[in-house]
Amino acid sequence: MLPVVVSDGVPAPLPAEKLYGRCDLDSLKFKTTADLPDLPGILGQDRAIEAADFGLAIPREGYNLFVMGPSGTGKRSLITSLLDKAAAERPTPGDWVYVHNFEQPHKPRAIRLPAGRGKELKADMQRLMEDLLTAIPALFESDEYRSRVDQVENEFSEREAAALRELGAEAEKQNIALLRTPSGFGLAPVKNGEVIAPDEFEKLTDKEKKRIAQVMEDLHDRLHKIIRQAPQWLREKKERIRALNREFSMLAVSHQISELQEKYRDLAEVCAYLDAVQRDMIDSADELRKAQEAPVQVMGITLTAQPTFRRYQVNLLIDNGATRGAPVVWPDHPSYPNLVGRIEHIEHLGALVTDFSLIKSGALHQADGGYLVLDAHKLLIQPYAYEALKRTLRSHQVRIDSLGQMLGLAHTVSLEPQPIPIDCKVVLLGERLLYYLLYEYDPEFRELFKVVADFEDEMPRSEESVQHYCRLVATLGRKEGLLPFDRAACAHLVEQAAREVEDGERLSTNMQNLLDLMREADHLARGEQHEAVSADAIQAALDARERRTGRVRQRLQEEILRETVNVQTGGQWVGQINGLSVIQLGDSRFAHPTRITATVRLGEGEVIDIAREVNLGGSIHSKGVLTLSSFLATRYANNLPLSLSASLVFEQTYGMVEGDSASMAELCALLSAISDVPIKQAIAMTGSVDQYGHMQAIGAVNEKIEGFFDICRARGLDGSHGVIIPQANVKHLMLRSDVVDACGKGQFHIWPVNNVDEAMELLTGVPAGLPDAEGVVPEGSINYLVAARLIQFSSLHQLFAGKAAVARKTGTRAKPKKRAATPTRKRG
Repeated sequence: MLPVVVSDGVPAPLPAEKLYGRCDLDSLKFKTTADLPDLPGILGQDRAIEAADFGLAIPREGYNLFVMGPSGTGKRSLITSLLDKAAAERPTPGDWVYVHNFEQPHKPRAIRLPAGRGKELKADMQRLMEDLLTAIPALFESDEYRSRVDQVENEFSEREAAALRELGAEAEKQNIALLRTPSGFGLAPVKNGEVIAPDEFEKLTDKEKKRIAQVMEDLHDRLHKIIRQAPQWLREKKERIRALNREFSMLAVSHQISELQEKYRDLAEVCAYLDAVQRDMIDSADELRKAQEAPVQVMGITLTAQPTFRRYQVNLLIDNGATRGAPVVWPDHPSYPNLVGRIEHIEHLGALVTDFSLIKSGALHQADGGYLVLDAHKLLIQPYAYEALKRTLRSHQVRIDSLGQMLGLAHTVSLEPQPIPIDCKVVLLGERLLYYLLYEYDPEFRELFKVVADFEDEMPRSEESVQHYCRLVATLGRKEGLLPFDRAACAHLVEQAAREVEDGERLSTNMQNLLDLMREADHLARGEQHEAVSADAIQAALDARERRTGRVRQRLQEEILRETVNVQTGGQWVGQINGLSVIQLGDSRFAHPTRITATVRLGEGEVIDIAREVNLGGSIHSKGVLTLSSFLATRYANNLPLSLSASLVFEQTYGMVEGDSASMAELCALLSAISDVPIKQAIAMTGSVDQYGHMQAIGAVNEKIEGFFDICRARGLDGSHGVIIPQANVKHLMLRSDVVDACGKGQFHIWPVNNVDEAMELLTGVPAGLPDAEGVVPEGSINYLVAARLIQFSSLHQLFAGKAAVARKTGTRAKPKKRAATPTRKRG
């Protein structure tokens, strides 16, 4: 009993109205899109909008948002509108500044201020520096300061002079003179007010010499003691002058600092910083009085010749004074330094230098209190940027680290800025593949991005959605400044949206493709001086686009028509059928017929996929071949060995063969080869097969039909040409107008089938043969011929197997027949 699929007979070709889902013009109650209002929101993305609203609203850790979907579906437009609305309802975050850390200069301090106050503090400190640059030097040049300094210097000079006078008086009593020489002080004996000459000294008595030596030794000791006290007196003098400088610095600084402390008394951190500034200014009075040089500009950065005043500046890292609501940050280049900030260096006097004023903010700083939107692909291709983002989201603070320091590539002294705490919502935009890969291979990703907004590629086609689609055309047209589109043009755009998703019952939500087509049609309509875009302009734009990208398609069709590539569109052949292959090159997709052949012979039940044998067959294509092999064995060799060996190949293909959309065609070619019944070459086929012989839906059905139609039309349509497709693909038909017209005139046909039996009857004109109540199929039918041939193969296989067994048992072998002698030709 043959397990066959029940068929109701040969299906009729589809009528022309089933080949193209036309948009009803009567349902469009407008003349042009100028009569239509704008469409609020994004078309067909209710699920994504609901998810995005939830992700942006929930204030919990880890509920960041990943927006996924193909490009052109309006992800950015929707997120922009939702973020603008959400940001307007949130409070404006504060400012952040970096200031000098007087205790640890290599660790700058971060201070948070209310929005707008950071800019005020920076300006106030800048004015303070400008005032002190003139006030402090002027104060130190005043008569009072000079008088006080002279008083201190005179006091210590008088102390030194008094000590020397006292020593000189004591020496004079002992007839010893204290002499001041260019090399210092000296002692010499005198007589009658004159220094005793050496020869006179020698005339003195020994007792007198001894007395003078003793006195001079005592005086030398006292002189050395005075000289040793001089550095101490100098230190005391410097300390007195330093104290005087602090006193005068206090006079210049304290008043202005007190004014600033009064202004910022509500900000404890700022007041503490001002206290530290005042203490440092008083302690650095000597430096301040020397820093009188005017500031200079280096690469747009204000520098003073002395670094004293620079440490009192304020680095305004984040300024939200002009921000209304929460910030929304869209960094176009999310590199590591652009995300977390950087520490810049400048060349000064032949060396690279830096300080807290050269710290620059990153996108994470700028998004504090708001939203950060990143392109997932751009983020992932930047070294260490994704890891930095995750580290920030986990720790809730931004740490500015140099990549060289972090990787151990640089060992120079650098800054360690105080990390800044942040609270922001991160939105990643990317393709679905990126989301699923990150979710699968990065455990931290699923903890940090718990909300996904999945944008639809398509939406159901209904009367309501068609009306909304026309309003979308009106909205995009006004936004782009395009001509109005009449209702026929809108209907054509709707039909093209259905063709784009290969489904007459659905519409594409890709706004970018729609907008591109609108722009091109508008350009053509303006060239014709039209006041509105018509359906003819839409079709002309589509035709022009096809011509621009049609070089490869045209060359391939030419090779088929010139018979360089062998594709038959007439006659009948055993074991040969026209399959349909699709090629995708950039934004151009087209199909062409491919000759599939099958051969059979006695064997062990193996169906050989030649493409797979030479590593040119993909796994899905191999699955299709194995599936049809299973069907063949189940239907025709259920109770006997499948003693067949078969080969299948896509002729004249030299690249990878992938997909199972030709598995039904391969099965039909195989059944033709087994039954020895020829297949009509005027008919092409597409569709996959399951293990029970059912025809299954495939993709690109429109392109496949049109590819075969173009070849047949070029060779001349005679009413015998057509394509067999799965019944499940009928709803996907959105064929070109020339194909629909040819089918309406009976020159070309589209047959929908459900199973292999219906397909074989169409291809061969021979009944498939349904089993009767006893499971017997009619003689001469396809199933009968296949079964008979396989029984014959099985019998031959058993016969040869029996002879081989006898030969092995008896140990004899058949003697080869003597070959007839080959006659030789005599030479002339």
